[in-house]
Amino acid sequence: MNPILTVQPLGWCVRVAPGQSLVEAARAAWVRLRSSCRNGTCRACLCRLVAGEVACRVDWPGLTAEERASGWILPCVALPLGDVEVDAVAEPVEIRR
Repeated sequence: MNPILTVQPLGWCVRVAPGQSLVEAARAAWVRLRSSCRNGTCRACLCRLVAGEVACRVDWPGLTAEERASGWILPCVALPLGDVEVDAVAEPVEIRR
């Protein structure tokens, strides 16, 4: 079964497909997490990992060792290692017609 990403404080839950970053999984489920570069350099998506573990697509993406140790992640390059919960700014994706 694919891991579940829970986005707090709204409690939205989305499944994460193999190889998807947390930002990609959220967008596929019509949830927009703040992001810009999607490669771990701009820090626009910076949020706190509340529960679970992630691996990063890139070594030491735009975070200091202290930030990582304090639970901060960049979900644009974060791959879940199981169910994860983040505290992040999120909103529904607008559907334009």
